[in-house]
Amino acid sequence: MSMSLTEMLAVLGGLVLAGVVGHGAWSARKAGPRRADPQMEPVMDGQRLEPGLDADAGGQPASLDETMPAVGRVARKPSARIDALIDAIATITLDTPISGEMASSQLPGSRRAGTKPFHIEGLNAESGEWELPLAGQRYGEFQAGVQMANRNGAMNEIEYSEFVQKVQGFADGVGAFVQFPDMLDVVGRARELDQFASAHDAQLAVVLRARNAAWTLGYVQQMALRHGFVPGAMPGRLVLPAAEEGAPPILSLSFDPQAALAEDPQQSSLRELSLSLDVPQTPEALEPFASWQEAARGLARDIEADVCDDRAQILNLHAFASIGQELSTLYRALASRDLAAGSLAARRLFS
Repeated sequence: MSMSLTEMLAVLGGLVLAGVVGHGAWSARKAGPRRADPQMEPVMDGQRLEPGLDADAGGQPASLDETMPAVGRVARKPSARIDALIDAIATITLDTPISGEMASSQLPGSRRAGTKPFHIEGLNAESGEWELPLAGQRYGEFQAGVQMANRNGAMNEIEYSEFVQKVQGFADGVGAFVQFPDMLDVVGRARELDQFASAHDAQLAVVLRARNAAWTLGYVQQMALRHGFVPGAMPGRLVLPAAEEGAPPILSLSFDPQAALAEDPQQSSLRELSLSLDVPQTPEALEPFASWQEAARGLARDIEADVCDDRAQILNLHAFASIGQELSTLYRALASRDLAAGSLAARRLFS
């Protein structure tokens, strides 16, 4: 679903920043690679994980709050997981409330339909909260929402049928009646949502290429730590974490994962790093584009590297300024669709 940054930034006259540039190739040189200062070598916590990542609603009700009666006198609260903007929602009704234990025992083993995640939530009879079924609680209603599009594309008929099958199995298990939205309507809305997302996706990346000597992994870690980067969840990745707990990282610094798995980081040899920004994942107010530029220039200065595009062309200040103007237009377009960059709906859609 990701658009080519070549297309999005065609006005830059051939500047290519298409997608996240792949892990940088590495090679040994006769001149020994630059090594970290033993007195300053950072201790990298291998167990620390990267901060988590795991349309128009048309005729779809915004939520069950608008279509179902309240449970007793408890006020309903909106769901934090299911959003009619990007989810197709099925309503599940019961004659009498059931326990969270019973509901949990009937949940499908997988919460995915093809490549699309889905959730089944119950309306807590005491709190009025939509939540994943919990032991010791009672639920009089349920709803199931499946994401209509993500970076794997729009939901298709096969994926929707799988969603229907799994939710119907849950409903049968708890003795409930389930009402699904029309498949053709869902698939049509999914395609329209996917078209919008494809036209407004942006993943920017620059390559930091060594000017002279290569770098050891320890040296890269040491320099990156100075700029706020920490180990990511995957080998070959450092991230600049967001201040908000659970939010995706602001920036990613990637390199050859084989170097990250080397027994002796001081024997590794790197000549390229990729610094990337996933635009829809971070709010514009946090100025991630400025952070991307600052990190690129600061790292390039400290490790003696050139800032290049994926064709090895060195980028200048004018190139960054032009990209910034394009991003301002992109941010406005996302916000106009209630999919502002960094919002929960945008993070889910562009994943």
